[in-house]
Amino acid sequence: MKKSIVLLTSALVLAGFTAPTFAKDKVIGVSWSNFQEERWKTDEAAMKAAIEAAGDKYVSADAQGSASKQLTDVESLIAQKANALIILAQDSSAIGPAVEKAVAEGIPVIGYDRLIENKDAFYITFDNKEVGRLQAKGVLAAKPEGNYAFIKGSSADPNSDFLFSGQMEVLKEAMDSGKVKKVGEAYTDGWKPENAQKNMEQILTANNNKVDAVVASNDGTAGGAVAALSAQGLAGSVPVSGQDGDHAALNRIALGTQTVSVWKDSRELGKNAATIAAMLADGKKMGEVPNVVQWADGPNKVAMNAVFLAPVAITKDNLNVVIDAGWVKKDVVCQGVKADVAACK
Repeated sequence: MKKSIVLLTSALVLAGFTAPTFAKDKVIGVSWSNFQEERWKTDEAAMKAAIEAAGDKYVSADAQGSASKQLTDVESLIAQKANALIILAQDSSAIGPAVEKAVAEGIPVIGYDRLIENKDAFYITFDNKEVGRLQAKGVLAAKPEGNYAFIKGSSADPNSDFLFSGQMEVLKEAMDSGKVKKVGEAYTDGWKPENAQKNMEQILTANNNKVDAVVASNDGTAGGAVAALSAQGLAGSVPVSGQDGDHAALNRIALGTQTVSVWKDSRELGKNAATIAAMLADGKKMGEVPNVVQWADGPNKVAMNAVFLAPVAITKDNLNVVIDAGWVKKDVVCQGVKADVAACK
């Protein structure tokens, strides 16, 4: 039976487990898809700090955007006697055999931020449908009518469709009434900004630049979309969404070329993943993890144990939230800003 998702503020996810007592000297293996985007470095720093603070060893591998290399990376982490694995999947389907091997050897696996649809894997992320809803709400508030383009994430990442589903929930009424018209939609291979820019350029060309709003699925794709818009003199007049709270995106929000970035405090996600990995490595059952929910909304409806954190929409009106949280420095957000932005005064 599927339970509804309970959105949790980051600080409450592992309430009561701020000072867990675990056996020390465990090896926590972490497989990253790539470090191309600023976001993953932030996650890694928090995760590594939490693992080492608990007296455990952090070992990692960078797949450098290659699904095949990630398979080899995970096998290497297993060979290094990892007691638990945290995997940010480059390709959620391709990683399957490596996950099955780990499970067969009794090694707990955590699908980190991207779904690995396997009943024996734990899933920790932010509620990606809610991220999509917040993205669409931000753009719709800025542009209630007009031609909308959708710059989606990688087709190999289930999060892309979760995000799009949330976006469509918000925009359905406006689209059904004809106020909003979808004039372009494209997946972005590898979530790469340069691919997002090409997609945006093609949509602009196909529509003679008559694009009034862009719902981009993360800050990297938003950056690519803004670059394409800028080349046509449209940056700043066309609202653009994103997510992750990338520093460059927060600066774009202050400058007015991006409308919203849905902030997911990945420092908390990394800490929580580290704590859950230690718990599972020590023999705790997945269903015993604090605030776990039973979730089955993946493409294949596999019932899984999951923890979801709550995202926050950041616009020019609440940029102070990320500054006050120590996520980013004010001078980074406000670089080159001359407009009347409260956080930059």
